[in-house]
Amino acid sequence: MKKFKTLFFVKSSLITLYIALTLPIPFISGEDARNLAIFAFLFGFILIINITNDYVLTCEEKISYKTSFISNILGKKSWEIFWKDIKLIKTFPTSQGGKVYYFISFKNESFLMPQRIENLKEFVLLVSQKTNLEVNKISYISPLWTYKILTCLSIFMIIGEMVSFYI
Repeated sequence: MKKFKTLFFVKSSLITLYIALTLPIPFISGEDARNLAIFAFLFGFILIINITNDYVLTCEEKISYKTSFISNILGKKSWEIFWKDIKLIKTFPTSQGGKVYYFISFKNESFLMPQRIENLKEFVLLVSQKTNLEVNKISYISPLWTYKILTCLSIFMIIGEMVSFYI
């Protein structure tokens, strides 16, 4: 069994952006709302960490996409499909110019192929070996540098916010 976790830079970009956008709220809220703002910040922080912990499990028979309990409540469902049931991999363009891929089963069910996971090349090779389908053009949904830049910009925002509140 092989486990493919969500990319570190995907997680870090979402978490640092959340902190950058919400950290000032407890500081600028009125005295009456401060405790509620702190509670909301911490609750949201726990949620964002939880929903960024999706992963893929593969074994000899199937591929499984696992989400957390909270992700399931919010509508992002876990799924699994047996290798033998994958008929084709269908490509769709995104509005940002990238491509997403779906596993299409013989029952015409669609399963979004994870593209924000660690060791994507290894995962794609495994898909190719198990399904005998063409996978040469499958890559990350967006370039990894975009996540790195977003993480850095979010960190700079956090630093700027901290400096502005303590000066």
